[in-house]
Amino acid sequence: MIKVTFLGTGTSQGIPVIGSTHPVCLSSDPKDKRLRVSILVQWEDINLVVDCGPDFRQQMLRENLQHLDGIMFTHEHADHSAGMDDIRPFFFRQGAIPMYGSQRVMDNFTQRFNYIFSNENKYPGAPSVDIHRISSKHSFDFKGKKITPVEVLHDQLPVLGYRIDDFCYLTDVKTVSDQEQEKLKGLDILVLNCLRKEVHSSHLNLEEALHLIEKLKPKRSYLTHISHLMGFHEEVSTELPPNVFLAYDTLSLSST
Repeated sequence: MIKVTFLGTGTSQGIPVIGSTHPVCLSSDPKDKRLRVSILVQWEDINLVVDCGPDFRQQMLRENLQHLDGIMFTHEHADHSAGMDDIRPFFFRQGAIPMYGSQRVMDNFTQRFNYIFSNENKYPGAPSVDIHRISSKHSFDFKGKKITPVEVLHDQLPVLGYRIDDFCYLTDVKTVSDQEQEKLKGLDILVLNCLRKEVHSSHLNLEEALHLIEKLKPKRSYLTHISHLMGFHEEVSTELPPNVFLAYDTLSLSST
């Protein structure tokens, strides 16, 4: 049994968007206020975060997380990685933080966050990380759980999703190959990005997401990485098929 908490369900700008007068950005419904996309996965006393965006500090304070066992990255875009510096409080208490991502992602981080990822001339206040380079070709063990990376395409950029038991998290998806879809059979819960109703070049829109869900047939599906252009949470929720739901920040789920 794992517990999954949505730390953030918004797109790269979050909702509300700075300076926007769009009705969804002005909504008073808490479910229409979305931090940048990330999840917390927990079992026994393990805390695993997928992605570490610019709202990471706020998310960790809100969840009152006391320790962090690892971070798995989907890809290197800023809305999924810009909170890297805020791993410091965990590092000061526990030492180097395990981080998992593709070779390309880790190479990118070594350039962008050189003061963290390089051991040369280390600044005393900088955190350290324990780097694990992974690929979609091999599953791996993390604290007793088998993790299966699933490669999807974000336009032409390869992105990793993660299957843990019968739960799978896929964000920034536009296409999934038939080969990778084989990894998505028999799911209890599928979390899938769904940016808006209009077609987008690098993200699934609502029609495309629902089509993929119908093909994969998970027991339950939750849509995330949502733009204000999708519409109001309560209104869009009434338009969805049974067992498909809009996720929202702080929502918690359990999966076998």
